[in-house]
Amino acid sequence: MELSFDRLTKHYGSKIAVDRVSARLTPGVYGLLGANGAGKTTLMRMLCAILESTSGEVFFNGEEVTGMGAVYRDLLGYLPQDFGYYPGYTAEEFLSYVATLKGMPRDMARRRIRELLDTVGLQDAGRKKLRSFSGGMKQRVGIAQALLNDPQVLILDEPTAGLDPKERVHLRNLLADYAGDRIVVLSTHIVSDVEAIADQVFIMKDGRFILRGTVPELVHRGTGKVWELAVPRSRAQLWQERVTVANFHYEGEQAVLRIVTDERPAAEAIPCRATLEDLYLYYFGREA
Repeated sequence: MELSFDRLTKHYGSKIAVDRVSARLTPGVYGLLGANGAGKTTLMRMLCAILESTSGEVFFNGEEVTGMGAVYRDLLGYLPQDFGYYPGYTAEEFLSYVATLKGMPRDMARRRIRELLDTVGLQDAGRKKLRSFSGGMKQRVGIAQALLNDPQVLILDEPTAGLDPKERVHLRNLLADYAGDRIVVLSTHIVSDVEAIADQVFIMKDGRFILRGTVPELVHRGTGKVWELAVPRSRAQLWQERVTVANFHYEGEQAVLRIVTDERPAAEAIPCRATLEDLYLYYFGREA
């Protein structure tokens, strides 16, 4: 199985949202990282054939997806950043509605809905109205609807938004298992989620892939760019204005800063092992 795209481009007037990106995806988890406006959502919508590209093509197993029509949609599961739902429906009613849109037989849909409500931890809330759900519960319903047709290609835009840490871990484990023989593409601002499960990571900026590779490959690029520096409390704000500070904490009268920069920020700075989040901050800095 293979999902590929070749020089995929999207213009909105004079603005280039996605700029000639190409990749070949086989079963596994692929993470998209980038600041707001980097082009992630636009790319994902083109991969779903929801948005027409300005140029370039998307292929599934060598066949151009817009020509596949309903056949491709049957293979696809998609969770948009803000999925639409009817607040007066129960979770079961909403998923039944989506199953009907997907053309699933009624008996199969019932079994699948029960199974997925259990999978996302909503087995006791299936008959409650969506208007009564918390943000995290609604997000789990969105994940369930994306999985309804057991898709070969699963595309998730910010799937962990609104989930608590325990729910995020559960979703990560679910996706890692699901991707054994399927293609999963996810976009998120929570770098640790990508770091935990992605087989390949694409970092987008200004509509292009500026970096791609496995997590260890990308983290290696951060070698020599991450430092720990202890400074007086009174100077912590000054340092935050001068350089990218990933985080800091106080120890007595000192602030211990984790700094991401090309050069040793001070003679007493200690080099640190980089993380994917450090690399993200290196490229996006104050944008992030």
